[in-house]
Amino acid sequence: MQAEHIEIVDFLSRHQPFSELSEEQLAHVATQVQITYFKAGTQVLEFGEEIHDWYVIRSGAVEIYRRNGDLYNRLSEGGFFGEFGLLRNGRVRFPIVALEDTLVYLIPEPVFNELFDDNEAFADIVEVEDRTRLRQAVARRREDANELMTAKIETLVKREAITLPTTATARDAAVRMTEEGVSSVLIVDEAAEGRPVAGIITDRDLRNRLITPGLVFDTPVTEIMTAELIAVEHGQFVFEAMLLMLRHNVHHLPVLKRQQPLGVIALSDIIRYESQNSLFVVSSIFRAQSVDELVALRGDVSACFSRMVNEDANSQMIGTAMSVIGRSFKQRLLELGEEKLGPPPVPYCFLALGSMAREEQLIVTDQDNAMILDNRFDPKLHDAYFKALAAFVCDGLDACGYTYCTGNIMATNNKWRQPLHVWEQYFNDWIEKPTPESLLNSSIFFDLEGVWGEEYWANMLNDLIWRKARRNPRFLACMARNALRRTPPLGFFKDFVMETDGRHSNSINMKRRGTAPLADLVRVHALAIGSRERNTFDRLKDIIDSDLLPRGRGPDLRDALELIAMVRIRHQALDLEAGNEPDNNIEPENLSDFERKNLKDAFQILSNAQKFLKYRYQPGRSN
Repeated sequence: MQAEHIEIVDFLSRHQPFSELSEEQLAHVATQVQITYFKAGTQVLEFGEEIHDWYVIRSGAVEIYRRNGDLYNRLSEGGFFGEFGLLRNGRVRFPIVALEDTLVYLIPEPVFNELFDDNEAFADIVEVEDRTRLRQAVARRREDANELMTAKIETLVKREAITLPTTATARDAAVRMTEEGVSSVLIVDEAAEGRPVAGIITDRDLRNRLITPGLVFDTPVTEIMTAELIAVEHGQFVFEAMLLMLRHNVHHLPVLKRQQPLGVIALSDIIRYESQNSLFVVSSIFRAQSVDELVALRGDVSACFSRMVNEDANSQMIGTAMSVIGRSFKQRLLELGEEKLGPPPVPYCFLALGSMAREEQLIVTDQDNAMILDNRFDPKLHDAYFKALAAFVCDGLDACGYTYCTGNIMATNNKWRQPLHVWEQYFNDWIEKPTPESLLNSSIFFDLEGVWGEEYWANMLNDLIWRKARRNPRFLACMARNALRRTPPLGFFKDFVMETDGRHSNSINMKRRGTAPLADLVRVHALAIGSRERNTFDRLKDIIDSDLLPRGRGPDLRDALELIAMVRIRHQALDLEAGNEPDNNIEPENLSDFERKNLKDAFQILSNAQKFLKYRYQPGRSN
């Protein structure tokens, strides 16, 4: 092999999907590759032109555009494009422009087709990228869709299919089903090419076709199995599986992938799946009659979170659903608390703060809350009640998985359980006489929502913030200074900077280094323009509309937030699936190539946004 081919093989082997190929396949590809250079700003591919090669970026970067001229993706070293056209009609679907001076490997269409057809792992990775980009291009929204209509059946398959050969007996089937703890077994024809599924035996078949007629236990499975198989493909929707069960009156459906058995789902799986719906979880919370019953729902909350991740819900959908669930726990605990302690002696409002107020809560979270009391509050007469109520709620939240706030920002803290006039004074002082130190632990109060009681008091505080914050540059400068305390984990050469202490050393804290500083800087801009929104994405929309940011920076921030949040979310879901305690820390070696490359870009966007924040609000004036 020539030296230039060795270099190509070395490069390709370090990037998916080529890392799935054998050395012989890589060597063959290397001998077919052509190398092309594109100067920054030049057109790489025009919409509608014929395409005969697959493009792999050796160095540099390109931008992919929609036909209307809108940018929807950027690719850098190791990225690939052109598969849309090669897999469809042989014409370019999306225009490509070189963002930087770019060196590209061209892989001829016949070689690409051979790799795609003969290597399942290779094809799966290409198809995933393909579907991801297509999803970005058409920007599908599914908030209003029924989850049964959008969820794929493969999300219900939790274990591999249990199979027996056609030569097995009924006794074999019964023993195997007992050993595996299942109510069905698939019968495969091992003599036929591809070992196709010949039938299925369920516990009902054993009762009705073996025991009731009095057949011997050594009866061949082929005599009692259901041979006219009703099955679903792994990519079909849950509602299609439910319709098949109803139409054919069956309780078990084999799930096939390319004609091979992937698993079996039962009617109970669909019922269990629906119990993991966020609406079902919320209704269960309000039906709970005790703290113990609420604690028992922790597993349902985790399952609901995992389900949304597996269904490709975006971070805003997941954050909203988990915040509604968390808010419901608070509300039900307050109801139970009032039932236990009696009616409150004076009116009050219970506040949610931080991520719950922004509707950005995830499965890993602590509790941040406070209490506004009526101005008639008399500590000697009333504080014992509200102290007991706060303890009941905060203890209950901790038992339900919402851990105590390490900063003690909870209603159990006397400072955060005060009459309305005290809260108004707090905010007046924070805004009119700000210091970075006074705002260091108080920034969270600028994301607040009333969840119980006199909720309009929370609206009054939000109105006070809205009126005063944007007119006080010193306050904004102090908020900006604190927003710059947490920086993205990028080193001088754009390598990841790891945590260096504690049990999470050599990892990246995706909240502390990613979503939190993004939320902090967006909050400052939102306060500056007088936005009334609390959710970070909604605030960004107001900021973009205000033209406060340089052109293009707002959409970049939105995309960076979504990417960082989804990496954090997906890895928490993977922890749950593996039976581990989920957290916010990710080891770089556990990132996919796609995540690694795009996270660096997202963190760079955050870094640039922090530089603009420093320029815009001059936090040095807060000294």
